Amino acid sequence: MTDAQARKDVVAAYREVGRRGLIVASSGNVSHRTRGGMIITPSGCSADTLDAGALVAMTLAGDVKGNAAPSSEWAMHAAIYLAYPAAHCVVHTHADACTALACLNEALPPFHYMVANFGGDDVRCAPYVTFGTPELARLAVAALTGRTACLLANHGMIVHATTGERALTAALVLETLCRQYLLARAAGAVRLLTAEEMQAAHQRYQTYGQPRTAERL
Repeated sequence: MTDAQARKDVVAAYREVGRRGLIVASSGNVSHRTRGGMIITPSGCSADTLDAGALVAMTLAGDVKGNAAPSSEWAMHAAIYLAYPAAHCVVHTHADACTALACLNEALPPFHYMVANFGGDDVRCAPYVTFGTPELARLAVAALTGRTACLLANHGMIVHATTGERALTAALVLETLCRQYLLARAAGAVRLLTAEEMQAAHQRYQTYGQPRTAERL
């Protein structure tokens, strides 16, 4: 993918998560892997006003090309790209339901078979540390082991995918599932799926979707 296409995908994903209410003001960021590293939204940007020229190109080691300041969470994005070769787009937001569950310091459990979309039987919650730090990057990478999404305690959520469109979908699905789980828990005791039931869901997803494009989310 060219840098120009990566920029287009980042702008489209960032604007859409803003339009869907997953980002308020500048409380989120989107990046895309490139040959030279990544392109990421700048610090303090708004989904309503962001354009491709404002995006920041940088290496995964943190060297910035140009004078613009990248998102304060650039290290978390870079660490995910370094750890997971399949990751080509990363979306991080403070979406309401994800953040509410993350503030309970709890994982999203297997209350619904669609949790399997993210690669495991739950979506882990990384422990809280100060935002924008190398320690947060390390903890997020650990929580993403075998997963494509995790919650960040007292902070928000982060997902990665093979394309910008899939990363956007993953963010929307995760927010929906967290909201549904919190609603169910508020109404009573939630029945969690068994390991066997989740295994059946994982197997079912292997053949879900159209031929040659079957991929979770």
